[in-house]
Amino acid sequence: MVEVIHPFYESHRGAMEAAMRHRLELAGSMLRERAHLSDIDGIGQEVMDEFGIVLTQIPYVGGAASRMTDFFMRLLGFIAISRVLRRHGVPVAVIGEIEREAYKAQLLTIPEAERLASGRQFMSSENQRLLREQAAKSHREEFPDDFVYDFVEPGPGDEFEFGIDYKACGFCKFAARHGDDEILPNICGLDFDAYAARGIHLERTQTLAGGASHCNFRFSSLSLD
Repeated sequence: MVEVIHPFYESHRGAMEAAMRHRLELAGSMLRERAHLSDIDGIGQEVMDEFGIVLTQIPYVGGAASRMTDFFMRLLGFIAISRVLRRHGVPVAVIGEIEREAYKAQLLTIPEAERLASGRQFMSSENQRLLREQAAKSHREEFPDDFVYDFVEPGPGDEFEFGIDYKACGFCKFAARHGDDEILPNICGLDFDAYAARGIHLERTQTLAGGASHCNFRFSSLSLD
């Protein structure tokens, strides 16, 4: 049976593949020096081939109507990188370091003003209202492979501005289905850099991938003075 890409992801395939190639370029020296790989072009082609497989596996969770679609589109490509590097014997911890540094470098290619504006929008009261609405909607579980989460208001003495508790994780479901449990924590590690690049401090002390009952994301604005 020939696997097919969902039409929504097919329509974004060019941009997603371009982002993957950019990550591989940024990771090139690290693949040589830390993973001790020499055929970087060959590794890159293996990753792009594996990414083609991942594209057929990405679950549809509502497309543009769901905020979680963007998480799948931006981060599941790292599964392809992890799969290939594991096949070449690279330790999971080293893979995680390479992926985080390549992702951070990629994020920092976006102009600072643009990144910080995106962060302010995320922390805005308008976006918090949207997050509350989408959190409530997530409990309907319209798409079985989607995330389920609660919006968290700060209590007395809390220093965060708001939080999200993920009760079910789309990445965990994906990893369990496709045998990627070992490399899943590397995806979790990318969150800190993604938010920091936008001027947001993320505090998280537990994850579903690590065996906890939920992932406890807590957000506050970074002081940029």
